[in-house]
Amino acid sequence: MIGEKITGLHQEKTTLKLLGLNMRKTLLWLFFSASVFVGRAQNAPLWTLEKCISAALENNLKVKRGYYGVESADINLLQAKAAFLPTVNAAGSYGQNYGRAINPVTNSFIDRNSNTINLGGSGQLTLFSGFRTVNTYRQNQKSKVAADLDLEKAKNDVITNVVTLYATVLFNKELLDNANYLLTGSQSQLERTTKLVDAGSMSKGNQLTQEATVASNELTVINQENAYKLSVLQLKQAMQLPADSVVEIEVPNITIEDLTLTQSVKEIYETAKQLMPDVKSAEVKVEAARLSAMAYRGALFPRLVLSGNMQTNYSSVSNTPRTAPTGNFSLSDRPSGEDANGVKFYAYQPEYKTVAGSYTQQEQLKDNLYKSLNLQLNIPLFNGLQNRGNLQQAAVNQRLAEISKMETENALRQTIETAYNDAAAASKSYGAAQKQVTAREEAYRMDNQRYELGGLSALELQVSQSNLFQAKTDLTRAKYNFILRKKILDFYQGREVKF
Repeated sequence: MIGEKITGLHQEKTTLKLLGLNMRKTLLWLFFSASVFVGRAQNAPLWTLEKCISAALENNLKVKRGYYGVESADINLLQAKAAFLPTVNAAGSYGQNYGRAINPVTNSFIDRNSNTINLGGSGQLTLFSGFRTVNTYRQNQKSKVAADLDLEKAKNDVITNVVTLYATVLFNKELLDNANYLLTGSQSQLERTTKLVDAGSMSKGNQLTQEATVASNELTVINQENAYKLSVLQLKQAMQLPADSVVEIEVPNITIEDLTLTQSVKEIYETAKQLMPDVKSAEVKVEAARLSAMAYRGALFPRLVLSGNMQTNYSSVSNTPRTAPTGNFSLSDRPSGEDANGVKFYAYQPEYKTVAGSYTQQEQLKDNLYKSLNLQLNIPLFNGLQNRGNLQQAAVNQRLAEISKMETENALRQTIETAYNDAAAASKSYGAAQKQVTAREEAYRMDNQRYELGGLSALELQVSQSNLFQAKTDLTRAKYNFILRKKILDFYQGREVKF
């Protein structure tokens, strides 16, 4: 009776453990099934690398800023071009005068209310300015080219970043698949171990060890899934998409057929120097800084300016009928004065006749038109060292631009060298990892057979399984390291980047 009870209790505990294991497997299956169902329910198309790059270029703020930089350079270039044209200005005024004032038409004093109109225009053309206008225009031409190249540089930065993040997603996806494969194998092994323990062919310790292995593999799946989700989130952020947006990455069929690098680092660098917009932009900015210094030097030379001016005016005081002398004289109605005896005397005054009607606005503005043409030479002698200071600062800016050019070239060279060395190392690691995976798979197959025959402990089988998983992880890492670095090197040589 006691033996039967012990046997019954043992079977009950075994049943409960199997139920717990089955429930855990069921929950995991439901979790992954729900994830797949939600993804399919959204009916979202797969995101290819080209689609990710297109979305990132459309939404990236640095790229948008680059477009505005190009627009600003266009405006500056247009202004520099217009500096060759003359400046023309017009002016006008209307005034209401009260009391004593000067008639602007006759320049005589008047003592009555009046209104006046003054119109004028002026123009100026710079004939010579020490070639400052020419050099400023050429400088803005270079700045426009640099702005276009800076925009291309911003786009290239977005592309390389998206390619890196896309490859990281694929890498973590493959690691997650490897972890799920490992978990599935360990769960199947636990089922076989449990049956062998129930049949009395294996000790209870093997079952407990295998349960710990399953739990460890479940944790590995969770960690790899978190890494995969994080890499997808980083890719969404690079595309300026909200975190809750559905992005399912297309997994291309990636195979490595050629692990060799056909070109040297120097050859790749020399090609990249001719193609990369950041290097060309730095070179153009050096030339723009040189032209800026030449433009400031022009301020030390004399400046020859041709200017013109014209103006006219109207006064309501003169808006009266126009008269002319007739040649006759008549005695004045009013006395002109008195003699010593107090006798008033009268003087003769010329007689006038009306020859025209009112002196209208149109007639006054036409008759009072004044024109002038001037040629002015300005020679800079001393202006608080402003011109000299500007010239010296422009020379410093030119040297800084040359340093920035060298920094850009050095950064490009170092990036290519690093990518080349990483690709070469990954190529060697990939070949070694392939051999390691083949050996580990065969070792695990043999260890699994020995385990089922009782010739190997569960702990030793777990070590063999872990070694296989690590070998596959190393192979995946070496594969994506080589692919990513190879794609970067291709990009620097002007080749299309795609998986």
